[in-house]
Formats: sequence, structure tokens, C-alpha cells
Amino acid sequence: MKKIVVLTGAGMSAESGISTFRDSNGLWENHDIMEVASPEGWERNPALVLEFYNARRRQLLEVSPNAGHLALVELEKHFDVQIITQNVDDLHERSGSLNVIHLHGELRKSRSTAYPHLIYPCDVDIRIGDHCEKGSQLRPHIVWFGEEVPMLDRAADLVDEADIVLIVGTSMQVYPAAGLVGYAVPGTPIYYVDPKPAINFELKRMGNLKVMAEMAGAGVSKLVAELLANRDS
Repeated sequence: MKKIVVLTGAGMSAESGISTFRDSNGLWENHDIMEVASPEGWERNPALVLEFYNARRRQLLEVSPNAGHLALVELEKHFDVQIITQNVDDLHERSGSLNVIHLHGELRKSRSTAYPHLIYPCDVDIRIGDHCEKGSQLRPHIVWFGEEVPMLDRAADLVDEADIVLIVGTSMQVYPAAGLVGYAVPGTPIYYVDPKPAINFELKRMGNLKVMAEMAGAGVSKLVAELLANRDS
């Protein structure tokens, strides 16, 4: 069975109503990125950071997977599909995808600030004074700017093993995630679905690249139909 690795970004979930990571002005939901997505921001104002992610979590619980998510589930019935996402939502899992790696953490989980291996399911607001069992303040289970990306090595290995790589809804500007495609074996078919595709250094080196300038829902659905039609070739 052919191995397909799917790299997804904010555009994958945009049609479900999840805001993209940042606007053109560098703000995320009217907040400076570094105020709500960095260890320094957390140290300065943990209450602001908690409320920011509490609001994102509440929003997530009100939305549903879109056609793009569902198309990838159909693809999984016929290929060995591994999804590597920059998104912190769980829409891939809720649509039925079984193999999902979250590079930047998961919104519906919390973790201890002092004991990062203590991770908990979380569907409610996190408040100042909410502690792990060892007495440490809980924080969102999110990889902030400047923090290690613990799943990066595993993701790179999967891309290296892929027969086909799909890139969906990402600007290819946020590293180290944007560099993952560079681990693909030369000649590997690469498909890039995004309404405003940005060809970065790694993509320029790929000779077998097909770009589909479409939103994730329509673009992924078309691409999956094409891959299924040609799966025996």
C-alpha cells in the first residue's frame, strides 16, 4: 500500500470557521503574536494567554470538519495516510482520520508548566490556580514560538518514507514545519493545495510538483478523487 503524507496548515480548517493563524498585519485575533504565543508572553501575562486559548477552545467546540477533512478520511481507506498538521484543532480526528501528528500541540489538552509530561484532556477553560496533581499551574498544550517541536523528528521520518506528499492550506513560511517537505526523496510526487500558494526554497527544489490554487475543501476533494482514480497506476 502506498504511503501518503499530508502536511496541513491553517487553511485546512479555515472553511470550518477556524481563524487562520495570523492576519496580514501580524496580529492573531487582534493580539500581537508574541503576547499570546511565546514563553515570554506567558511570563508577562498568563491570564491573558489563558483567556486567549480558552476563547479558541470554545470556538473549536462549535465547529465541524469540512469537505477537505472528510476527503482525507476517504483517502485513508485506500492508502497508508499519515497527517502532519500545524493546526492545534482536532478536526482531523473528529472527521475520522486515524494517524495525526500535531506539530504545534493540541487545543483540547492542557499540561503542567513544571512537569511537561503531565498532559490532560481539556474541554473547559483553564484558569489561574488550576494545577496538575503535583501542584503546578496548568497551561495550554501548545508549542509556542521559541519552544522545541517534539514531534519534528518523527514527522521528518514519515516524509522521507512517503511515496506521495500532499501540502494543504499552508503558507510554507513557518519553520521548522515549512522545511519538512525537504525530507521527501527526490522525485516524490508533491501536490500543493492552497488558494495563494507560496513556493519556498524546499518546493523550488522539487521537480515533481503540482500546484492546485484552490481552497482546501474543493481542492482536496478533487485531488483525492484523482489519486483514487489512479491508485493502481
